[in-house]
Amino acid sequence: MKRSRLTYEGAFHHCMNRGINGESIFAGQQNKSQFLDYLEESVRRYRIKLYAYCIMENHYHLILENRSGKLSDFFRHLNGQYGMYYRKISGEKGYVFQNRFKSTIIQDDTYLKTAVGYCILNPVRARIVECFDHYVWSSGSYYFSEKENSILDIGFVNELFVSKEELFNFLANMSGQELNILETRYGEVLGEDGYVNDALSRFDRRKKDYGFGRKRLDERLFEEVEKIIWEFEKKIGYPIYNIDTRTREGRNLRGELLVLLRDVGGLRFPEINRIPFFENYQVFSMSKLYHDTLRRLKKS
Repeated sequence: MKRSRLTYEGAFHHCMNRGINGESIFAGQQNKSQFLDYLEESVRRYRIKLYAYCIMENHYHLILENRSGKLSDFFRHLNGQYGMYYRKISGEKGYVFQNRFKSTIIQDDTYLKTAVGYCILNPVRARIVECFDHYVWSSGSYYFSEKENSILDIGFVNELFVSKEELFNFLANMSGQELNILETRYGEVLGEDGYVNDALSRFDRRKKDYGFGRKRLDERLFEEVEKIIWEFEKKIGYPIYNIDTRTREGRNLRGELLVLLRDVGGLRFPEINRIPFFENYQVFSMSKLYHDTLRRLKKS
C-alpha cells in the first residue's frame, strides 16, 4: 500500500519529479511548453496555488500551496497527462516518471523563501545560465517585472522578498546551499523539529475528517494512471497508440482500458477524455462503452 503524503489544506510544498532512469523527458521547447499547458490546466482544475516552477531536461520543481487539499489529485492529473503525451510522441512503453512525485512540506514564509530560491536557482547550479531570471522555463523572470503569468501567484512571492534587490541578494547568499530537510515517517519536512508534530497533527485530523465517505480523496485507493497504462501495454504487448480501433479487437481493447482507468484509476469520463488516446471519443459515449465492456468481460 502506498504511503500517504504529509499534507493538509493550506500546506506549502516543494514538489519534484524526474524522468525514469534520469531520461530527458522534457528535452526541447515543445515538451516543456506542453508540460506548462498541463500544469496550467491542473492548477485551475484542482485550485492549487503555484508560487514557483522550474522545468529542466529530466525533472521539474514546483513550489505550491495545497489550497484545496487535493494535492494527490493534482499530481495524478499532471503527471498522468504528460505521461500520456510523452509516451505518444516517443512511441515508448512503460513508465515516464521515476515516482509518483516527491513532496517536501514547508513550515512557513521563512522556509518558503528558501524553497523558492532553491527552485529557480536550478539552471544556475546546472550552469545553463549565469542568472536565474535568464532561464525561460522557470518562473524566475516573472518576479518584480512587468510580465504576467496566468497561473503563477507573482504578488505573493513579491511580498515575501519585498523588493527585487532583496530577492537578488537572498539568492546570491544561497549559492551552493542545500535544503535542510527533516525526515518523518510520512515524508520530508523543510522546517524545525517543533513543526513536524504540528504538521502531523493537522495531517491526522485531515484523515479523520475525510472518513470513509470521501474515498476519492484518499490516494491509496487508486492506482496511478501511468502504472495502469504500463501494465496494460505489457499485457497486450505493444503501445496503446498502436491499437487499431477500426477493428473489433481494437474497440474491445479500448473498452477494457476505459474500465481500468475508471475502476482502478478512479478517473471520471471527462478526465479520461483528456488522455490523448481517448480525445477523439465522445464523453457521452463512454458510459455505454464502459457498461458494454463490463457485461462482455463478465460473460467471458
